[in-house]
Amino acid sequence: MKDDLEKYIRLCIKNDREGQLKIYQLFSPVLYGICLKYMKNEDDAKDVFQEAFVIVFQKIGQYKFEGSFEGWLKRIFINKLIETLNKKKKESFFLDVFDPDTDFVEEEELDIAPVEQEKLLEYIRDLPDQYRTVFNLYVFEKLKHKEIAELLKISEGTSKSNLNRAKHILQKKIMSIKNFKIA
Repeated sequence: MKDDLEKYIRLCIKNDREGQLKIYQLFSPVLYGICLKYMKNEDDAKDVFQEAFVIVFQKIGQYKFEGSFEGWLKRIFINKLIETLNKKKKESFFLDVFDPDTDFVEEEELDIAPVEQEKLLEYIRDLPDQYRTVFNLYVFEKLKHKEIAELLKISEGTSKSNLNRAKHILQKKIMSIKNFKIA
């Protein structure tokens, strides 16, 4: 597989359509899933997905065959997603609203009942943009708050606060469904 992947990447560098199709087929499910997590609706997710793949094929010659190719792809997609979210907001995308006395509870684990994956994705999509973005970067992309803060140009406190708020919103929605089903 690794040899085939390198072959496809080298074909893409030569602007070969077969190589591009293979890369698209191999990685589109994962990359589209990322787009769905960050965008509020499928149309926006599809737009960013398409635009990010164009960037991938334009920049594929910059890939150095070091580290994970999938990681390199994800970084392009996440950067495009954040850029798109920032453009959608006329005012600042993230408000630096961290109040050390009230906003942040140290990385508490939330007691959340199991929920269907599609339902959870729907709940994540419903989060306000700033909470959804920080939640996705922290939970799915495994970035640290310092990295998130640098990427989004916010303070670490704001990153932590946004994550905490996202978790509480998700917990509340999941608990309301659980209580509804029990009743």
